Amino acid sequence: MQAKLSCATVQSDFVKKVEELSGQDLLACYQCGKCSAGCPIVEEAEILPNQVLRLVQLGQKEDALHSKTIWLCASCYTCMSRCPRGVDLSKVMEALRQIVLRKNFDHVKISELSRKTIEELPPIALVSNFRKFTG
Repeated sequence: MQAKLSCATVQSDFVKKVEELSGQDLLACYQCGKCSAGCPIVEEAEILPNQVLRLVQLGQKEDALHSKTIWLCASCYTCMSRCPRGVDLSKVMEALRQIVLRKNFDHVKISELSRKTIEELPPIALVSNFRKFTG
C-alpha cells in the first residue's frame, strides 16, 4: 500500500532524523541521477540510489527502510564525487541503516538455523547477520 503524500510526510520526524544522522540537506538533491549513473551496485539494486533519496525526501519511510539498496551501498563515495550539489548519498544510506538497526529487529533468528548450518558458518557471519540484512 502506497503512503499518501502530504506536507506532514515531507516534513515528518523521519525526514528530520535522516537529515540529522546524515548531516545532509536532503532538499539539495534535484534528482539529476548522476549518483545512480556511477554507482557500482546499481545492477543489484531493486531501486536506484537517487530513488531511495527521493523516497526519503517525500517521507516515504517504510519504502525507504525496506529497500535492499540501502544495504548494498558500498560507501565508495562515487555518488558524492559526481553530485553537482555535494549531497553525500552514502551518508544518507548509512543513516537509513542506522534507523533500521536501532529497531533491534533480527533478520536471522538463530533458533531457526540448523545445528549443521551454525557449525559450518564462520562466527563473524552469524554475528553480522543478527542485525543487518545482507541479501
